[in-house]
Formats: sequence, structure tokens, C-alpha cells
Amino acid sequence: MNIPVLLQTAGLLILSNIFMTVAWYGHLKSLNTKAWYIAAIVSWGIALFEYLLQVPANRIGYTQFSLAQLKIMQEAITLAVFVPFAMIYMGQPFKLDYIWAGLCLIGAVYFIFRS
Repeated sequence: MNIPVLLQTAGLLILSNIFMTVAWYGHLKSLNTKAWYIAAIVSWGIALFEYLLQVPANRIGYTQFSLAQLKIMQEAITLAVFVPFAMIYMGQPFKLDYIWAGLCLIGAVYFIFRS
């Protein structure tokens, strides 16, 4: 089966972003009583899986997309992963700013992919 480059890239970046978000912010809730260096070591361990997905995602994506397109795709996916994480796992309230930020990223995606 031949999976399109866009789906391979986006799928790997989504998974990578899940690990990244947990590594960067999950310790604020789950390890908040531990020393910062314990949180850092745990986060580095989680981030390893982020890189094991992110590096092939960018290598695959770069066969079809420009560097700028990959970066904007990454940022849009980051917000799409971060908002549910912030609300569901971290218990943060929904903010209208999430919508405005998302609309700005949709604009960025449009402009970077339009040509």
C-alpha cells in the first residue's frame, strides 16, 4: 500500500507532537512535586520518542514540501494537539484565543501552501 507523503508526514508529526507536548508540559502536573532534574530526565526520555517520529516525518515530508511548508504544518499540528491536551489533561479552561490562534494558523497554512 502506498500512503501519500502528506498523510505519512502529518501522521508522524501528530504522533511526534503528542510526545513533545507531554514531554514539555506533562511534568507540570504529573511531576510537580519532584525536583526539576527528575522532571527533566523523564521529559528527555519522552522526547526521544518525539524525535524518533519527527525526524522521519520531516525527511519524508521534505521529498514533497518546502522547509517553510513543513514548519507551518508543524505549527498547525502543534496547536491542534496542544489545545486538547491543555483542556483535557491539564484542566485548563477553553479560551476564545485558541480560536483566534487557530484562524491565524489556517491563514499561515493557506499562504504557505497556495503556490
